Amino acid sequence: MQKCTTAEAIETILSIDTPILRIAMPLGIGKPNHLVNHLYRAFKNKPERQLEIYTALSLLLPEAGNELEARFLEPLLKRLYGDYPDLEYARDALNNRLPQNIRVYEFFLKSGDWLKNASAQQHYISSNYTHIARDMAQRQPHVVIQAVSAKITAQKTILSLSSNPDTSLELKERLKNQGSPCLFIAAINRELPFMPGEAETAPDFFDLVINEDESTHTLFCTPNSKVSKIDYAIGIHASCLVRDGGTLQIGIGSLGDAIAQSLIVRHIHNHRYCSLLASLQKNRQYPACTETFSEGLYGCSEMLVNGLLELVDADIIKRKVKDKRGRTKILDAGFFIGPKKFYRKLCELPENTLNTINMQRIDFINHLYGDEAVKRDQRKDAVFINTCMMITLSGSAVSDALEDGRIVSGIGGQYNFVAMAHELENARSVLLLRATRMQGGKLQSNIVTHYGHCSIPKHLRDIVITEYGIAELRGKTDSEVAESLIKISDSRFQQNLIDWAIAHQKLPADFVLDPLYTNNTPETVWQKIEPYRDILPAYPFGHDFTEEEIQIINTLRKLEHAQEHPAELLKILIHALFPKEKDISSYLQRMGYNEERLTLKQALLKKLFAGNL
Repeated sequence: MQKCTTAEAIETILSIDTPILRIAMPLGIGKPNHLVNHLYRAFKNKPERQLEIYTALSLLLPEAGNELEARFLEPLLKRLYGDYPDLEYARDALNNRLPQNIRVYEFFLKSGDWLKNASAQQHYISSNYTHIARDMAQRQPHVVIQAVSAKITAQKTILSLSSNPDTSLELKERLKNQGSPCLFIAAINRELPFMPGEAETAPDFFDLVINEDESTHTLFCTPNSKVSKIDYAIGIHASCLVRDGGTLQIGIGSLGDAIAQSLIVRHIHNHRYCSLLASLQKNRQYPACTETFSEGLYGCSEMLVNGLLELVDADIIKRKVKDKRGRTKILDAGFFIGPKKFYRKLCELPENTLNTINMQRIDFINHLYGDEAVKRDQRKDAVFINTCMMITLSGSAVSDALEDGRIVSGIGGQYNFVAMAHELENARSVLLLRATRMQGGKLQSNIVTHYGHCSIPKHLRDIVITEYGIAELRGKTDSEVAESLIKISDSRFQQNLIDWAIAHQKLPADFVLDPLYTNNTPETVWQKIEPYRDILPAYPFGHDFTEEEIQIINTLRKLEHAQEHPAELLKILIHALFPKEKDISSYLQRMGYNEERLTLKQALLKKLFAGNL
């Protein structure tokens, strides 16, 4: 491990004699933004040399889509993202400005952001998360660069891979075993939480280490999303499949938060939880777990999300397991990203708790191969919960791409966990989706007759959940699968699904849906959740916004929604022309509408905003 400056690291990288320089970086917040930006600029100025960047989830600061959003975002970005340096290669790629001598290859994209970007679509690498280190080693990168955390004393410096031991550890092994020379460079970011255990590296893991002020910057954060009543209905259904003493995996976003809060309600407000569960379930045909958590859960998740840390706080994730070295842990994860509060909490965890949270290699977490006996022993009664976009009536899932081939995000580790659930005793794969979506101003069903792409094939179908209930598909006939999925679909689409299934011989010609399932509407769900809003709040784990900003967000969403709904658009125009009397001066000030002179367009937007608060 040799200390160096950023300039020295760039000089060393540029001295590598190769016609195409290949660099690899971890996904998410494990990127050393300042270093890669300097490197990117160097190659922009050297068009005679070629650069290939291999990574995933290149995180960019949010951009406003219109003037109202821009007024809202500007002060918020300063508060949340501080001095976070945007990734220049990613910004240029998004705006189709990449130089011809630079290419970017990613195996996972921020969902939906790159659908219309030809370069991203053409250079996407489709691999299961567990195969990424293998596939990167095959590309033979010349340089691996990574942001790390550190404990520095007068005697020594201890480095931690912090948020990203997921692929780096395996990649180092593979490159060494195949005899591929590769320069490993670390940049210390003092904002990264120091994670002990597997994430701690040997002194010789990195060849060069940069420790400059420029390396330290605000971490990219993902503010907590609002959890809707629909999300909570899905979360309550999912939470009753989790056994005390079992194993849990959940993901990021409002559905992950809904599950975590539902488990907390089950543990702390058990009587009310049971009442709500009973009201949501029309005709339970599966065993539900409603007990509190005495033994607790072991967390095994590719991503350490905020919800999992909240479950540690709630004394739910607490089941201790031992690794092959005899160390005790309650949670294994491969990488993390979250809100500002999440990072702060990781930094402030008591040492005895922190030592039981183990950031780990993804090839350990996402499949059974290697140390299989240890993994089987740890992962008892596992429930692996993931989300998808659509489910077909045959039970295949659409999660990562559209039927025209365009990538929405990437497969990540979803297939790994689904397959593992079928190999572990008493394990279940659970796929969540909202029953409907708005697309082009029109309501669409997310349970579809068929689709031209699938992420999870029908022979791996297991459990599917919408706000209307649970469909158990494992080991069922095609007819039983179709009926089960129609029962948890939105009633406005049920007849079309039934007609198609009958026409294609997947349901008998005389099939009639049980009337118990013909009132699947959002209104029925809202009515059942509403009395429990005191324990199922919109932001169960807090948020990064002021109360004024929450109101502004709701208003901006309403205005955006109205653009695709003529009746609602008429309403907001009426509200703008005939506003109610109320003091909104603080809201106008927050949006920067306290200036003296406005253009005609600005004045009209101000009136539209003010009238619809």
